[in-house]
Amino acid sequence: MARIAVDMDDVIADTLAKVLDEFNRRHGLNLSKSDLIGAHFHEILAVDQHRNLMSMVLEDTFFGDLPVMPHAAAVLERLSKHHEIFIATAAMEVPTSFNAKYQWLLTHFPFIAPLNIVFCGDKSIINADYLIDDNPRHFARFIGTGILFDSPQNAHAKGYHRVHSWLEVEEYFKNIQAQKESTVSAN
Repeated sequence: MARIAVDMDDVIADTLAKVLDEFNRRHGLNLSKSDLIGAHFHEILAVDQHRNLMSMVLEDTFFGDLPVMPHAAAVLERLSKHHEIFIATAAMEVPTSFNAKYQWLLTHFPFIAPLNIVFCGDKSIINADYLIDDNPRHFARFIGTGILFDSPQNAHAKGYHRVHSWLEVEEYFKNIQAQKESTVSAN
């Protein structure tokens, strides 16, 4: 049984879609995910626009109605039958998000125990075998294996196992299990 830590934003929750939809609606813009390939908002927005975006994200309820990434709930529920699953979200960057994120997780991932939800800053504190995250900076001091969940901002990141979907995550862990079973049967 592996211990798998999973990021929330842009891994199980399509936070970027909500940010873009809401920001475009409020400012009459038409930004898309493709505008962020290899870039972050502060690199493509004017200073006042970025300030407005950050203010929007700091609203207490912003994280309460994020779309769920396709297949995330079903795959994590299946993985939870064979592995220990933790949600590890760097919520310290947006402390107003705690309540909305917690309620969102209870609603969309009820099979994950509240004690397996970790609000943190530096994810190197997480004692897990695997960390699935869209931000490679969290792998720098993480002691386990980092799995990079594909997103526009990390398009140029190299040196990590990259997955593009939750079905690919499931396949990754099936392959690991098959390798373990093959090693055991060979001995």
